[in-house]
Amino acid sequence: MSFRLQPSPPAHPNRCQLFGPGSNPKLFPKMAASDADVINLDLEDSVAPDDKDAARQNVITATHEIEWERKTLSVRINSLDTPYWYRDVVDILEQGADRIDQIMIPKVGCAADIYAVDALVTAIEIAKGRMKPIAFEVIIESAAGLSHVNEIAAASPRLKAMSLGAADFAASMGMQTTGIGGTQENYYMLHGGAQHFSDPWHWAQTAIVAACRTHGILPVDGPFGDFNDDEGYRAQARRSATLGMVGKWAIHPKQIALANEVFTPSDVAVTEAREILAAMEAAKSRGEGATVYKGRLVDIASIKQAQVIVQQSQMIAENV
Repeated sequence: MSFRLQPSPPAHPNRCQLFGPGSNPKLFPKMAASDADVINLDLEDSVAPDDKDAARQNVITATHEIEWERKTLSVRINSLDTPYWYRDVVDILEQGADRIDQIMIPKVGCAADIYAVDALVTAIEIAKGRMKPIAFEVIIESAAGLSHVNEIAAASPRLKAMSLGAADFAASMGMQTTGIGGTQENYYMLHGGAQHFSDPWHWAQTAIVAACRTHGILPVDGPFGDFNDDEGYRAQARRSATLGMVGKWAIHPKQIALANEVFTPSDVAVTEAREILAAMEAAKSRGEGATVYKGRLVDIASIKQAQVIVQQSQMIAENV
């Protein structure tokens, strides 16, 4: 490892991010009572242009009147190429409750986008005496965003998480699909006459995870459009978790349990990780740098892998 140590990411659960349109406040109490770790009240894609002002006011009211318990409360503002985003930031932070934890910034293409929002947020915090600094989560959903993902990840100390927005990303890349995440039927290899489906999102997810881990940010997988396909959701979530992502969006309440299931380390995984750590401690006491666990070699690198699972389990248990 470089002598510049990899920073630790924020220590709070982010297994499931539940989205709800700001134009439908009837959903807010149900969202607050859900098992999602993060609530994203949306002012962007799920809100029609004519409803933007009303949705913004709904969200402001909800930050004062609804008990959000220990959830991370986030507001997704409109993108910086619209006339709505600055008013989202100003009104939400000047009129909203101190309970707001985070602003989600969509369609980020470069570090300057983060700087623009950061400057505005900082001015409001100073002017209004807001004591709790607002965190940022950004969504990578364009070719430019992925090309600049590392500089985006380093753009602001406010940045705590980064998500992949598959639909807009696919459109920006010119991908021939209307699906939101998951397997794409035309993205396959042939071997012996049989089709073998690849993951078209893998390379984008890997780039995001690497940038996030380099800068101590939580990498999060985005939406899965077919909320009637539980197994498809699980499959994509498991791939994301294997790559190092810590959670996934839910665009329907039924996806919450699926995300929590996949991104909570199982009892079996935690037990195995603890046994690996114990085996390595025993090896160290014998002056050995490696040992055998269940027929396979484990060494110092195995300690780091096992610690990730144990620490994640402990963090979830302490914060949920």
